[in-house]
Formats: sequence, structure tokens, C-alpha cells
Amino acid sequence: MPNDEQEPTQIDEAPTDDFAGRTAAVEQLPLTDRADAFSALHDELRTRLETGGSASA
Repeated sequence: MPNDEQEPTQIDEAPTDDFAGRTAAVEQLPLTDRADAFSALHDELRTRLETGGSASA
């Protein structure tokens, strides 16, 4: 009988620091707080991208 017990693999989800979970939590906030929380997530992601390994010209 073939082995059908293979579970889907999660690719590189640990380094994201649970971004999806954090985003979901922000979406549960009242609208007035949501904008500030999404702004903070945006700033963090921008900083990561700007300081991360990128190809230089």
C-alpha cells in the first residue's frame, strides 16, 4: 500500500516570525487601532527588506 501519510511541507515559515498570525491579530483590532498596527508592520517589513541581502548594482 502506498504511503499516503505525507504531510504538506511548510517552506521557510519560521523566519517570518509568524507574520500571518500577526496580520490576522491586527485585523481583529478596532478600525481606529488597525491603521497604526498595519503601519508598524509595514515599517518593520520595509526595514527588513532594506537591510536584508539584496543585489547591488
